[in-house]
Amino acid sequence: MPYLKFISDKDLCDAVARVVKIIETAEHDVEIKLHKNVVDPFSALFHGITHAISYQEWIEQEKARQTQKTMQNAIGDFHQEVLGAVLGWKDLGVGGGLDVVNEEKKIIAEVKNKFNTTKGNHKVEIYDAIKSKLKMPEYAGFVGYFVEVIPQGKKKYDKPFTPPDNKTQKRRPVKNKIRVIDGVSFYEMVTGRKNALQELFEVLPKVLADKHRYKLSKKEAKEYFELFKMAFST
Repeated sequence: MPYLKFISDKDLCDAVARVVKIIETAEHDVEIKLHKNVVDPFSALFHGITHAISYQEWIEQEKARQTQKTMQNAIGDFHQEVLGAVLGWKDLGVGGGLDVVNEEKKIIAEVKNKFNTTKGNHKVEIYDAIKSKLKMPEYAGFVGYFVEVIPQGKKKYDKPFTPPDNKTQKRRPVKNKIRVIDGVSFYEMVTGRKNALQELFEVLPKVLADKHRYKLSKKEAKEYFELFKMAFST
């Protein structure tokens, strides 16, 4: 029985494996670099004492903090890869301008992991990139989406994308074919399955256990799912 109904086991496992490899490599690299870089001993001391953690626990937390950005980028790429592997969709890869496209449905999208991953000025750049794509003959009649997989305030939305421009102090003009959408809604649009994003989240512990020997108890899986519920309107 397949892990998911909207993506092949190979495509899913390949996407998971890439994230695992990036995280493991980043953790290995930070282990080497941690003491080569100047660590603030005052911050370390205050943090460790006020949180009642051992020095070794502080080290582990510091390594996790230093690899956080790498992991966030890897998760964004993971969503791009999964969405691009759904039937009818294509992953445009690195340097493709945007991230995924469906030529039959006439949809092209830029995918980010979280609403605050992208800063204000960069959102303007994404708007302009979508606008430029939609002007190309091969994308005539397309709708361009900026996808925020984890939305702000648990909300579902599919609305015109009008980011503010810090230089002009004005928002980009409303264009119905340049839109911003949350992850639950976009996964449903891509797969035709209402709970596709939740299904993906719930199957990940099994894939990690089957393919990478990272075990998660049922109790822990439930605890992590509570985080999912806190992030989305489930």
